This record gives sequence, structure tokens and C-alpha cells, in this order.
Amino acid sequence: MKNWKKAGLTALAGSLVATSAYAGAVTVSGTANLTYTANGGQEDSGEASGGGQHDGNRWGINKTLSFSGSGELDNGWTVSVSQSLAAGSTTGVGLTIDMGDMGSLNYEADTGARGIGKIKDMMPTADEDVGNGIDVDGSATAGGLSGTVSGGTKGFHYSKSTDMVEIGLGYAPKGEAGNAQGGVGGIGGTASAYSGFIKVDPMDGLEIGFGAGEAAAGNADANETDDHQTVYATYVYGNLTVGYQLSNVDTPGSTADDEQTRWGVLYAVNDEMSISYQAHENDDSTNGIDEEAKGISASYTSGGMTLKIHRNSADDVGNAANQESEHTEVGVTFAF
Repeated sequence: MKNWKKAGLTALAGSLVATSAYAGAVTVSGTANLTYTANGGQEDSGEASGGGQHDGNRWGINKTLSFSGSGELDNGWTVSVSQSLAAGSTTGVGLTIDMGDMGSLNYEADTGARGIGKIKDMMPTADEDVGNGIDVDGSATAGGLSGTVSGGTKGFHYSKSTDMVEIGLGYAPKGEAGNAQGGVGGIGGTASAYSGFIKVDPMDGLEIGFGAGEAAAGNADANETDDHQTVYATYVYGNLTVGYQLSNVDTPGSTADDEQTRWGVLYAVNDEMSISYQAHENDDSTNGIDEEAKGISASYTSGGMTLKIHRNSADDVGNAANQESEHTEVGVTFAF
């Protein structure tokens, strides 16, 4: 009798372990980011309007918790789900099906670059890119740098990688509404976005990529689309990384077409510290004013702590004369 009970408990324990393994696992990670920020565009706007220099609180903090879980199907595929909470609000909800040699399919319901958007800015940087914080009046509504390609932020993305080649295909449904299950976006949505890219590593240290697609034009005709193209190359030599990228956004009719040029260089001082420089220029087909920007950044990492700083400045933002912006940010991030 005792032996029977022991065998039964052992079988039950084995069953529970097997059930747990089949259900998968859930992990939680997080970050806390404290920043001090100065925005020259906001100060300039305040002085121009007679309101004097804006001198409010420049300290800010953001905390993010990321939840992820995964499990394996009978055919060997892996299904994983993730969700992020930043400052108590949902910022990312995604489902990924890893099909092994057949590639991976991801659906993003909140925010995540799709298709060509994955390679919209491939220039090396120690912190943020050259467009971070650029805003002519500091309100976060006046727009940033021009000419950046996009493949949408909500929808599907398929990727497949080999030793030398990676491909990506994106589809952001009409309106890009982040629906709950069973929901629809309703009428009035703009055109869907379709795009893709290919990356090639022809030799050690060298990466070349090309992307193309179309996305909603953002004008009165919801069915019209812009054509997006980008090509880039990056090369790593020892501690030095350099990059160059050309992007085009061709709009329908007489609306301005944008031709963006970016380049960047990053130097890894050691395993903990890096510094970088980026430059940006956008040519608008409707006028002779070029939008120009530059940025410098640095980072230092020690264990789970990272110190970062970047300073970006831009002239003739939006290819409009005398539209200037400056942005400086110092931050410390703790990962746990």
C-alpha cells in the first residue's frame, strides 16, 4: 500500500512538471530612467512670443516593466507574447511565432516598427539618434526632422535570417488601429502600409541594406500613398563604426518629395564607454532650403547602470527658414 501511494505521488509530480513545461514560462524585467533635459526650441518660442524664457522643471523619470512568456507547440514552433508597461500605461503588446527555418512572424498591437521601419535609421550612436528631441517650439507637436521612411507601427512583420542575409516584410493594416480581439477599426482609416527590406553581410564588419514600400500619404485623399525607399551601409573596423544612409519619400501630386542623407561614426573607447557623432540633411523638392541637423552622444555602462548624454541641434527644421531647435538630455538608466 505504501509502495502504491509512493508510485502514485511520483507519477502525479511528474505529470505536474510536464504540464508546467508545456505551459511555458513567464519572465518580468524592468528599467528605471532618470533624465535632465533642456530644449532650446521651447525657450526660443517663449522669448519670441514675449513670454520670456521657459524655465520649468527639467527633471523626469520613466519606469518600464516588461512581461514575456513563451511555450513550444507540438510541431516545434515557439509562441511568445510580450507586453510593456511604461509609467503605468501599455506601450507594447506583441505576439511572435518562431517557425524555425521558416522564419518568424510577429504581430504588434501597440507600437513597433514594421517592414522598412526596422531600418529607417541604421547609423551608429552611443545614445539617441540625431532627430531625438528636435521640435521647434518644444511642445512635442511641432514635428521633427523630415524625410524619414516608415512602414507603420501596428500590424504584421515577417523576418527570416541566414548566415549572410536577413529579409523583413511588413504590413500595417488600414488605419493601424490597435484593436482588441474581435474589434474592427471602422471607417475613415488611411491606406494600409506595405514594405520590406533586405540586409546583406558580404564580408566581416560590412553590412548593406535596402528597403522599399508604401504608406499612407497623410493628405486629404485617404487612399493615396507615399513611396518610401532607403539604402545604407555600415562598417565596423576594430573600435570604430561608420555608417551612411540615403532615404527618399516620394509623395503624390505636387506635394514636396524628401531626400534625406545621414551619416554617423561611433568609437568604442573600451567595453564600457562609447562616443558618437551623427549628421543629417534633408532636401525638399519644393524649395531651396535644406534642413540640417547634427548630434553628439556618449554612454558609459557599469553592470546594470548606464549613463548617457546626447545633444542635438537643427537648422531650418521642416525645410522652413529660421526654424531652429536644440535638445540636450542627460540620463541614467537602471536595469533589473
